[in-house]
Amino acid sequence: MSVDRAGAAITRVRRELRKSAALVMNSGALAIGTVAAAGLGFVYWWLAARLFPPEVIGNTSALLSVMGLIGTLGEAGLGTMLVGEIVRNPGKERGLVAAAVCVGVALAVGLALLFVFGHAYFNSSTALIGGWLEGVTFVFGCGLTVLAILADQAFLGNLRATGKMIRQVLFGTLKLMLIAAAAAGGYTSHAALLLSWVAGLLASVAGVDLLTRGGARRLVGPPDFQLLNTLRIKVFDHYALDVALQAPGLIMPYLVLTLLSPAINAAFVSLWMLVSIASLIPAAMATVLFPVVRASPKQSRPNILLSVVTSLLFSLVCAVFIFTYSQTILAVFNPAYAEIAGSSLRLLGFSLLGSTLKFHACTLARLGDKMRKASRWFALGGFLELGFVIEGAKLDGLQGLVLGWTLAISIEGACAALILAFAMKLKSIAGHAHDRPTSPPLQTCRPRRP
Repeated sequence: MSVDRAGAAITRVRRELRKSAALVMNSGALAIGTVAAAGLGFVYWWLAARLFPPEVIGNTSALLSVMGLIGTLGEAGLGTMLVGEIVRNPGKERGLVAAAVCVGVALAVGLALLFVFGHAYFNSSTALIGGWLEGVTFVFGCGLTVLAILADQAFLGNLRATGKMIRQVLFGTLKLMLIAAAAAGGYTSHAALLLSWVAGLLASVAGVDLLTRGGARRLVGPPDFQLLNTLRIKVFDHYALDVALQAPGLIMPYLVLTLLSPAINAAFVSLWMLVSIASLIPAAMATVLFPVVRASPKQSRPNILLSVVTSLLFSLVCAVFIFTYSQTILAVFNPAYAEIAGSSLRLLGFSLLGSTLKFHACTLARLGDKMRKASRWFALGGFLELGFVIEGAKLDGLQGLVLGWTLAISIEGACAALILAFAMKLKSIAGHAHDRPTSPPLQTCRPRRP
């Protein structure tokens, strides 16, 4: 009898996994890409910390954080819109992706030019852009950042997350090879580090198309600006939510540089990079929920529970690891970093728990088409984060800054947990008629062969 029960239990588990196959497969591909990118990113910054002066690391990481912020502003909610709307517009996907790329890249380049000229005009004491080469590289990098984001989101919207996985692995590998080549040639300047990043980004975008035999090119066709225009309200709502959610985290290295010093920022970025990479796992799972639940709303509750529980467990493991080994990790990057930061960064990993809950609350808002309303609350949370960070830095330097950030994120996470629990209790996640897909069944959305 016990054997029969065990067999029945295994059968039930298999049945549930088949129902969540799209979530599991796409989340798995994103997780593999993220883990690979994490390992390669760790080696990249470890090598940079060993070969470049702390001031160079601090300045370059701050400029890259600005590039990431401009990428988010330039993406303008278009990528998130693609994730949710591709499945609802069968036959029109390529035109929608092309129109989004045109608008997003143009906006990012314009914002990057404003930053470059504004930085030169005001002659900031933190000389992040020292000459025309760095300026051109920065502007080009901002455009490429948006292009990469939109390509990744288009892959995800088509439930072909392997494309994003391949690009992530290529980016991590190529930028590592480039920084090693630069160091071997004796180029250890701010410009060399920036060029390795941007060149790796360009090569990853071209490489994913080659490795998928034109898979990236098949995502785009003649731009359909008319369709994009009909979705402009949703694009704006996604944009407001994306900026409110991501902007404070993206600008953190720049804040540390401004509030403290380049050397402290170099130490901070070492652990911040690991925390940011770790956060990509719960962020990826929450993002995959968007197209998966849209395609199969009846399976929304078990999919969301699976995603939340798995993400929280992963975040807790990472938080405990960083708390225990923060100084060891810093010393691995550069022995000087452990002396600069001490034990001030050990609580940084616990912010992952709050971030995980925020990511899933954000997805819940997207599923209910309540992005604009949610963005106001996330914006309020962003101001809370920045306020706590600034006050913490003034009161107790780096340790106060980290404590302020973690406390603010934890407060937001607790609020997000209440929202998620309430929504799950009401069973009101995505079962509304207006959330049902207009596309064919999920089977038609499986990854296509190149």
